[in-house]
Amino acid sequence: MAALICGSLAYDTIMVFPDQFKNHILPDKVHILNVSFLVPRMRREFGGCAGNIAYNLKLLGGDPIPMATVGQDFAPYRAHMEANGIRLDHVRVFDDQFTPQCFITTDHDNNQITAFHPGAMSSSHENHVRDVAGVSFGIVAPDSYEGMLQNAREFAELGIPFIFDPGQAMPLFNGEELRAFIEQADYVVVNDYESSLLQERTGWGEREIARKVTAYIVTRGPKGADIFHDGISMNVPPAQEEAVVDPTGCGDAFRAGLIYGIERQLDWPTIGRIANLMGALKISHPGTQNQRFTFEQFNAEFQRQYGYAVA
Repeated sequence: MAALICGSLAYDTIMVFPDQFKNHILPDKVHILNVSFLVPRMRREFGGCAGNIAYNLKLLGGDPIPMATVGQDFAPYRAHMEANGIRLDHVRVFDDQFTPQCFITTDHDNNQITAFHPGAMSSSHENHVRDVAGVSFGIVAPDSYEGMLQNAREFAELGIPFIFDPGQAMPLFNGEELRAFIEQADYVVVNDYESSLLQERTGWGEREIARKVTAYIVTRGPKGADIFHDGISMNVPPAQEEAVVDPTGCGDAFRAGLIYGIERQLDWPTIGRIANLMGALKISHPGTQNQRFTFEQFNAEFQRQYGYAVA
């Protein structure tokens, strides 16, 4: 069961601000905002939604195929993906551009300020879902405007079930476009803030969105996740994390868990628990692709936390 992971491959430059942003931002001065944060700790990681989801799905034993556009500086990332057994047949290199770059600053409350340079991602529409053989499932994760529209349309035309994950790309689309994404998709996954924005833009409430897809999944951080499916709303409590080290990439790890469970037609409480545990395992490690475990180790932890095994 190969899953086509449409989205970005990016380098993440992650910085840690050893304080709270709120102590340095004056609410009555935001119209003339001019702040500088000293960040003694900085590291460069492999990231991007497609890369993160593919990496985490591979940890679970899945077969991810990332589809993305990258630049002249992709060589270190290529070596990393190949070392982890992730195929790159549909990652296209543009030698006159840079690989997308994400600059993330996190404070002590795990709030984040992010800047993103799209680079070669702007050419993602030059890849096509229809050109990838042997795909049984997919996800349209944050990517370029044209790329996301095209990928959703081609998944729908081919009859391949897919998740629509607007994420940080949601501001690119108007209400009509977002409604079209939902009507084409089989699943929609957002965090609680994105859910509110999606409802505002589309004019549809949570239950109305849920009626148009197989499942509508809303992550709620430390409150777990809500799953709207078949007229039923359920809350899946969060998994217990070993430590809260870095929240970057937790949402992508969660989505990998969703894909794994959906592909195997597991029940929704189990799918939600797999996804939540993937997020908890990620948050205990810095960066987005540094956690390492086998499926057997994951399953043992799943059984420890939930009292039964995935398989």
